[in-house]
Amino acid sequence: MLFPDFITQEPDGYIHLTDYRIGIQDIVFHYNEGYSAEMLLEEYPTLSLALIHKSLGFYLDNRAEIDAYVKNCEETMERLRATAKKGPSLEELRNRMELRKRLDSKQRAEAL
Repeated sequence: MLFPDFITQEPDGYIHLTDYRIGIQDIVFHYNEGYSAEMLLEEYPTLSLALIHKSLGFYLDNRAEIDAYVKNCEETMERLRATAKKGPSLEELRNRMELRKRLDSKQRAEAL
């Protein structure tokens, strides 16, 4: 797929709007959720309406390839979420904080 000057593909494969950190998958997600170009402008106010229209045109002209790219991005994120280390629960954090407070109080009492 050839990219116009307003779309950049990084060496790692990430496709975004040139000079912006907004990925094509972000534009596609909102567009497929029913956002109009004007609604996308409200979501991404740093973009121009013309750039949004050009980006949507690029997507529509390359829909199969971009949809495959977006699907791959979503699958990668799901794999990363599934393998991500789960943090402590809120209850565990509260228990740790209470223990820390008791230890701090004990250390202050011993220092006196």
